[in-house]
Amino acid sequence: MQVREKIQQHKFKIITLVFLVWMTFFDKNNFIDQYHLRAQYQSIVDERDYYVTQIEQAKKEREQLFTNSEALEKFAREKYHMKKDDEEVFIMVQPEKKK
Repeated sequence: MQVREKIQQHKFKIITLVFLVWMTFFDKNNFIDQYHLRAQYQSIVDERDYYVTQIEQAKKEREQLFTNSEALEKFAREKYHMKKDDEEVFIMVQPEKKK
């Protein structure tokens, strides 16, 4: 009789414990999977923000290239190593440091 009385006294605690164990390990939408999904979602949001800033920067550069001929020349020289006919271009490459 004492076991039954103890179960009656603590039935809400037992039910809560069983629920938490079930939700942590056995349920399809368990807490562990929810944590991993939330972390994956956050990394995707961060990646999206990075690409949004990159797109804004590219739009600014594009606008500047189409409106300013000096900026176009600078872009062509820096990115594509273009030169005028009477110039020589030297590209300096720094060696990588070994760890």
